[in-house]
Amino acid sequence: MQSLRVIEDWPVPNAAAAVVRGSDGALLGAHGPQDHLFPLASVTKLLTAYAVLIAVEEGVFELDDPAGPDGSTVRHLLAHTSGLAFDEHRVMAAPGNRRLYSNAGFDVLAATLEHASGIPFAQYAAEAVFQPLGMHATLINTAHRAPAGAGGLSTAADLARFAAELQSPKLLDPATLHTATREVAFPGTNGVLPGFGHRRPNDWGLGFEIRDHKTPHWTGTTNSPATFGHFGQSGTFLWVDPTADLACLALTDRDFGPWAAEVWPQLSDAVLAES
Repeated sequence: MQSLRVIEDWPVPNAAAAVVRGSDGALLGAHGPQDHLFPLASVTKLLTAYAVLIAVEEGVFELDDPAGPDGSTVRHLLAHTSGLAFDEHRVMAAPGNRRLYSNAGFDVLAATLEHASGIPFAQYAAEAVFQPLGMHATLINTAHRAPAGAGGLSTAADLARFAAELQSPKLLDPATLHTATREVAFPGTNGVLPGFGHRRPNDWGLGFEIRDHKTPHWTGTTNSPATFGHFGQSGTFLWVDPTADLACLALTDRDFGPWAAEVWPQLSDAVLAES
């Protein structure tokens, strides 16, 4: 895909991108070093959420089991509505009242899964998600904040495999994935979309941000409201647009900033126009 070549002009040391079609999982285009290992930052939350959803289907725990602050559940933690602060295990609101984007909440998610399964989180994620999908370069280090983003590492080739799974799931019941990515959890909840300011509402699924009608946004101006995914502070993103039957991902090694808010939507619009 010629549209992917624009990453050559991005002000970053290294960049890789790929586009995956949903109907058959075909890799429609790839550009840049596909096997280069990049830090994912908060794109890791997609992998963490997927492992948690698999754990739910395996009966390790239920979405509405208690987890985190009083009154909070696994569902609240996935949807950033547990009330926990951004980077502290400090309660800022009652569960379900505000969309408080929380790295701490994903730490609690991983700890909850570890406790319930008796398996270290990084091992569970590898065995439940990475190995079955052939994501052999992907890992989540066991360091503090790892499930929230600090410890996630992957390649464009591996994330393309994950993008195919997100469009035609083999590891999850399609109904579970639909709930997580297409249905707003705790509708009408307001909050801050990191890097883009306060949104009313700030729609989110279970671990996946749902674009809806947010603007400005890190996806393209022509992405459908059904688009879901995540971006990371390390200069990474992955989105799936069910309406377009496409997924697009880009990995870089420059922290998110105004440069990314400018060029990411341009890339996404170019990909959608070419497809």
